[in-house]
Amino acid sequence: MSQGNVYSVKNLKKIYHTGEVKTQALSGVNLDIHQGEFTAIAGPSGSGKSTLLHLMGALDEPSEGEVWLNSTRIDNLNKVDSAQLRLWNIGFVFQAYNLIPVLTALENAAFVLELRGLSKKEREAKALEALKALDMAEYADRKPNQLSGGQQQRVAVARALAADPRIILADEPTANLDSKTGHALIDHMLRLNKEQGITFVFSTHDPRLLEHVSRLVQLEDGQIVSDEVLQLA
Repeated sequence: MSQGNVYSVKNLKKIYHTGEVKTQALSGVNLDIHQGEFTAIAGPSGSGKSTLLHLMGALDEPSEGEVWLNSTRIDNLNKVDSAQLRLWNIGFVFQAYNLIPVLTALENAAFVLELRGLSKKEREAKALEALKALDMAEYADRKPNQLSGGQQQRVAVARALAADPRIILADEPTANLDSKTGHALIDHMLRLNKEQGITFVFSTHDPRLLEHVSRLVQLEDGQIVSDEVLQLA
């Protein structure tokens, strides 16, 4: 793995089996992600964007190929080691939110910090700070079923940000957000990228987000068809 690479993805293939039907989601993807990049993975529905992010987050296993994170091969880790890797290294924003229904917004945002063993005072302070950054502090005591889809999305983002990860993988992070909230989230992610050097990799087809990326990777039919470093003003 080259110096400065956060991720190195090598000949990655993923085949899903549904009964006797085989679906090839990824067909030999090679990709290096460098420290501090703000990278979008774009492409039509079914192109393999979410599958690639899930494999990079050690949430699924490839059919073939390798995924390296900071010089550690992660595609062949057992479930316990995969969970520990995510807990301490990666913030993940899921398209389906994956909030815990019985917990409040504050408790959801603090959940990763609780798993890390922080005191209640410490984790709630960090979680509330993350909620404030996303204009969600006033909803801290509400449970997911008391929040709109966009509000749940912001809580999911706050959960990822509260843990101060060096890497954030986000699956359609601005989906379900109105224009004002979407722009606010993009501004916040850009600020974290520039000021703290957090590496962002996200799937998106949102033009609001695409106009700010430093690198654009296009997927089609499970393959990279273009990989462009952008010069932003």
